Amino acid sequence: MSGSGRQVVISGIGVLTALGEGPEATWKALVAGESGIGPIRAYDPQPLQTRLGGEIAAFDATRYATRRQLRTVNRGDSLALAAARIALDDAGLPHKMAGGDELGHRAGLYLGGNKSLGRMEQLIEELKVIRRPDGTADLAHLARHGDAIMPPLFFVEGLPSGAVFNISQTYGIRGSSTFFAGYADAGANAIGRAMRAVRRGDADVAIAGGYDDATSWWSMTLLDSLSILTTRNDLGQGAYRPYDQDRSGGLPGEGAALLVLEEKQAALRRGARIYAELTGYGAGHDARTPPAADPAGRGLARAVRRCLEDARLAGDDLGYIASDGSGTRQGDASEAVALRTALGPAALSVPVSTPKPQTGHLVGGGGALNAAVAALALHHGAVPATLNLERPDPVCALDHVRGDARESAPLHAMALARGIEGQAVALTLSKPV
Repeated sequence: MSGSGRQVVISGIGVLTALGEGPEATWKALVAGESGIGPIRAYDPQPLQTRLGGEIAAFDATRYATRRQLRTVNRGDSLALAAARIALDDAGLPHKMAGGDELGHRAGLYLGGNKSLGRMEQLIEELKVIRRPDGTADLAHLARHGDAIMPPLFFVEGLPSGAVFNISQTYGIRGSSTFFAGYADAGANAIGRAMRAVRRGDADVAIAGGYDDATSWWSMTLLDSLSILTTRNDLGQGAYRPYDQDRSGGLPGEGAALLVLEEKQAALRRGARIYAELTGYGAGHDARTPPAADPAGRGLARAVRRCLEDARLAGDDLGYIASDGSGTRQGDASEAVALRTALGPAALSVPVSTPKPQTGHLVGGGGALNAAVAALALHHGAVPATLNLERPDPVCALDHVRGDARESAPLHAMALARGIEGQAVALTLSKPV
């Protein structure tokens, strides 16, 4: 039960990753140990150090967005639109695209992402005209003729919160709509803030989570320069190895994970399936120069403690932790230290795993995906394993689930998320009673 106010439950899960589409397909692939990691094929990745990722090969945006919308969104926004539709369908809620009523002013939307630009391909092609013979840019020419050079919708496509507008318009969400910018912490913060809104009575239903087109060439160019990705392209699906002695960094994955949150009694009255109750939310910050994590993981330790307090749970109440699992040397080590600090002896007996080696790191959607996986673990009574964890590093000592999924029937779970600049978020979920 939540620490105060109304109880908040998860009645719909909209997840879209390289493993598949929808909660059932995703869960089956997770517990089967399948991997969506492979060579990047959407463009030529040879100039990059890292050339692997979790791409969604068969994604058809026209199934979820109108032609007009597709003119003003990038791929990440399209993934968010798709996840919203999947989540609402999974929750059995009516929406305008299915001929139903709009969700209205008692519905809210809380999204997290890492979008910084619109589609760059056309812009790059058009900007070739301002190049002088010596290769320098003629900015005066751009100033005089920019309206003819710049794609007409480029700035609209680049709006960071574009998915908030499009989802709100599509489904008639007229309550609070908020966008959180960041990495894995962004989607997790969106879920935590949505939980508080429903708990307080500001909304009766909310769509919340995160999304990212992290394998796009623009995102890959940025991540590739930060020394946080593995360069072991030769290992293919075995390259992303969280907590392993041979870990050398993460891999990106595109996708989205959005949850439908509802006030519990309202969900019960309409006969909704309830995956889990969302019971706690905590946040913290390392306050250390990025991208290196604080060795003690002090921001994450605070987030975990605050989250348990909010949920009125103790560390040994947890039956599963969907961990961050960045795959970096210091990131994984500091995460383990933070959990041992915050949970005490219980840290060595709580099953821990991360889906990232199978999906890739969804960046802005990474924390939200962990929340979805935690909810599915409670719902199905099992814990998926961490793929590629063959030789656990002693400095990452925890009860890591390796090899096969573990039948454990957890009653309470926690989902973790960390940002590249020290942000940390924890969410607790409980099996519905």
